[in-house]
Amino acid sequence: MGFRIALCNEVVRALPFAAQCEFARACGYDGIELAPFTLADAPDEITASRAAALGRDAAAAGVAISGLHWLLVAPAGLSLASEDATVRMRSRDVMLRLIDLCAALGGTYLVHGSPAQRLLPPGVPAARGWVEQAFRHAGAAAAAAGVTYIIEPLAPALTNCFNTVAETAAFVRRAGLPALRTMVDTCAAAQAEDEAPETLLARWLPSGLIAHVHVNDANQRGPGQGAQRFAPVLRALRDGGYPGWIGVEPFAYVPDGPACAARAIGYLRGIEESL
Repeated sequence: MGFRIALCNEVVRALPFAAQCEFARACGYDGIELAPFTLADAPDEITASRAAALGRDAAAAGVAISGLHWLLVAPAGLSLASEDATVRMRSRDVMLRLIDLCAALGGTYLVHGSPAQRLLPPGVPAARGWVEQAFRHAGAAAAAAGVTYIIEPLAPALTNCFNTVAETAAFVRRAGLPALRTMVDTCAAAQAEDEAPETLLARWLPSGLIAHVHVNDANQRGPGQGAQRFAPVLRALRDGGYPGWIGVEPFAYVPDGPACAARAIGYLRGIEESL
């Protein structure tokens, strides 16, 4: 069985959602990984009927809604580390409603990147604990909903909270919640880690703590559009028996979103066939 590869839908967000799904399937993707902010200004308020319609659009195109990512971009003003307790509680409530949305859409995971919304304010020692407590709540809620909540390590240039796999995995172990896990983002790893992404994967896959992978070049373009080589990454995933999804998540769309997405899947499928 081959890798399950999803397109992060913000790459083609100019298209209607049904067209995003059709495009992804035509290019060779197995799924769509949704950024909730592309769906609504307040995605946590999406109704059950709207979620069902989105699910039908994906099914009609022959792709799965694999999961959610970029969780706290919308609604505006969220922060898990805010000194304002009302903002923190609102942010946590949005997290919990997005967990229910993910389950309603048929997704199996949520990737918590959202670097600005977990940025620790200087001189506030309690802020780290606030963020960690929010993640514990999310892990418990994810278990009840039958999905996995994944904390994404991101580079220090983006956030000062959870920068490496080792740091994030240590917290996940302390939390002791089976539905709370971590992941490897190849761009973030290139910027924040002392080891190559494939070495990280070989090291951490046996732990059972790696529940997702994002592939993107260190230059923020799609895989195959920069100096990073992804054959070692896919080989490490194959050799480690990785059963999860791979999300294609470029940030710089060259020459444009659809072309970047099509090039990425062709590059990855070519590597897959050669392994």
